[in-house]
Amino acid sequence: MSKKIWKLLMMLVLLSFFTTGCYYFAARNEMKTAEKLISELKGAGGATLVPYEYCSAQSFLEMANLEADQNDWKQARDFASRSKSAAEAGLSQVRRKK
Repeated sequence: MSKKIWKLLMMLVLLSFFTTGCYYFAARNEMKTAEKLISELKGAGGATLVPYEYCSAQSFLEMANLEADQNDWKQARDFASRSKSAAEAGLSQVRRKK
């Protein structure tokens, strides 16, 4: 193999590792944030006051965990983001009701 082809292949391999790593850290951060928000929502009585948002947030977080177990970090990040949004919506509704 020529040196140009070898360098190109190495660059592609490194690029794929870097982009995969970015999804990993983004997904893990979103999942941690979603867990904290769900915990806050549960503590504020979200399970009874806003059951739809609470169940949605939990379900999306479970899906994020399943996707993370399969190393599909992009999907895990997307589901964690949805979970976070549902928990935030639930928290804002709980605060308005109190």
